[in-house]
Amino acid sequence: MSRNWTEQQKNAIASRDGSILVSAAAGSGKTAVLVERVIERITDKEKPCPANDLLIVTFTKAAAGEMRERIYKALQDKIRSDPGNGYLREQEMLLPDAEISTMDSFCNSLVKENFRLLDISPDFKIIDDNELSLLESSAIDTVMESEYQKGDRAFLDLVELLFKDRDDAA
Repeated sequence: MSRNWTEQQKNAIASRDGSILVSAAAGSGKTAVLVERVIERITDKEKPCPANDLLIVTFTKAAAGEMRERIYKALQDKIRSDPGNGYLREQEMLLPDAEISTMDSFCNSLVKENFRLLDISPDFKIIDDNELSLLESSAIDTVMESEYQKGDRAFLDLVELLFKDRDDAA
């Protein structure tokens, strides 16, 4: 896919001095830039990066899935252009092993791989939204009840100010 890249996009694609962070408005071409960067890294003549050595972190599962799909399609385009290229075919097979995931999924996998070093239980789990909501609610109830029992004037004045003519359920 041939595009007219902006200078900033060209820099993000061509940068080889380490990791990059691409941040821009929706619809600005971030995904296209990252896909081009990945394909160029995989096919770099001097220092190719095997597909399974990639680490690509996004913020949503949908973005991670879209990124993986676009990289796969771009790799297939390269293979169609050079069907005899065994290296490209190998990269296509290695792509499912590339770490293309969300930030929380990547961090979770790091912790699972290193639980011994972190001195935590190997069966830890990430709290889900429902559990978190219940835990927050319980913590708030505990704090509110404790403060009411203390009868601290500053706390009672604050409650009166914030919840005048209503209860403190909100």
